[in-house]
Amino acid sequence: MLNNQDFALLRAKSLGGSDIGAVLGLSKYLSAVDVWMEKTGKEVGTRDSLPLRFGQFAESFVASEYALATGLSLATHEAAVIHPQYEYMHGHIDRFVLNGGVPLIGEDGRITASRILECKTANPFAQSDWGDPGSDQVPLSYLVQCVWYMMLTNIDRTDLAVLFGNADFRIYEIHRDLELEAMILDRAKTFWQHHVLANVAPPAQRESDYKNLFPRSEVKAIEAPKETCELIKKLKSINEQIDSYEQEVSTIKQSIMAQMQEAEVLTHQGQVLATWKAPKPSTRLDTKKLSLEHPELMETYQVQVANSRRLVIKELS
Repeated sequence: MLNNQDFALLRAKSLGGSDIGAVLGLSKYLSAVDVWMEKTGKEVGTRDSLPLRFGQFAESFVASEYALATGLSLATHEAAVIHPQYEYMHGHIDRFVLNGGVPLIGEDGRITASRILECKTANPFAQSDWGDPGSDQVPLSYLVQCVWYMMLTNIDRTDLAVLFGNADFRIYEIHRDLELEAMILDRAKTFWQHHVLANVAPPAQRESDYKNLFPRSEVKAIEAPKETCELIKKLKSINEQIDSYEQEVSTIKQSIMAQMQEAEVLTHQGQVLATWKAPKPSTRLDTKKLSLEHPELMETYQVQVANSRRLVIKELS
């Protein structure tokens, strides 16, 4: 089993646990096109967000809560774990559960852990996506990530510990499924060979994929088939329904605001139904005043920003 300390470079050149859900079309945050662009060196945005940074920050806390709840001993393994046969498949494991007093790495260089620990944080409002504690009913993107790690390590169980907000801590049990594992392995191999190595984009799954695949336009026109005209008519009808609902939403909000008037909080039997407060004051740069009083500064610090393409649907005659 190979290890690679340069994890950032490894992630850019191989498939990891956080990639496989996107490759399978199961991730809310990444698509197969996003992964393909990263692996083929295309220009992509940095994987960074407040929830992602918080999850990384809270990993140690979730692991310590797991150890406290189970009484089990944990070990970290900083190096990524590489598939013994496919070097372009890797995993960065949060924690390993030690097998009694046995060291994590045996004399033969293999990992001796009894199980894997995967640490997550989740929005309390997403609890409906999860089943009962102790089950394997977790979001599919997390499930396939656990399957991926068990495939790499040849370990038969992963405990997925999740903290919802700051009050609900749960542990889920994912057991090895060789049939599912084989399917995921086959899909990963196909993605790598037919898309990454061949430099052929996978099918787009969302609007952002099309924007990434076709960032620049050419001055030309193409003839639409009849089916596209029907789609545009349908889109217009849906937009009209959305406008109607938005107007209804606005009417309801006005009714609530009329009841609240100067009040900041609306309650019913002790439960807060709504709040209407002004946010804390914020500051912004008065670019108009700056350009009038110090035009030389404006010119010095102005940079040209390339805007993304914008789809505008025209009215059909």
